[in-house]
Amino acid sequence: MSTLYERLGGANGITKMVDDIVAAHLINPVIKSRFLPYLEKPEKVAEVKKHTCDFFGAGSGGPESYTGRSMLETHRGLNINEAEYMAVVDDIMNVLQKHGVDEPARKDVLAITYALKDEILHQ
Repeated sequence: MSTLYERLGGANGITKMVDDIVAAHLINPVIKSRFLPYLEKPEKVAEVKKHTCDFFGAGSGGPESYTGRSMLETHRGLNINEAEYMAVVDDIMNVLQKHGVDEPARKDVLAITYALKDEILHQ
């Protein structure tokens, strides 16, 4: 059986999906105000994308190493609410489907996002 990493398309597939997830966040009316300031800092966008790719890669069985901050540290002080959290999850799920990721892999990613929920909400 293939790993989640392989089912996500490996490094190339994950990179393309992360690009599309960030683009989706920038137009999502629920969360875009949190992401639009990043457009003025392209180096910050590149850093966020790299950390996100590494996080997806390492967390799905790939060879990447995630060296970014913990989910708790990353989201501390942001006071993310349930609607914002769900908007992010919806964007991720929609992008995975758009990229042809099969349902079992999408469910695996969904389970991971829910496992991280307490480290993200209301911090």
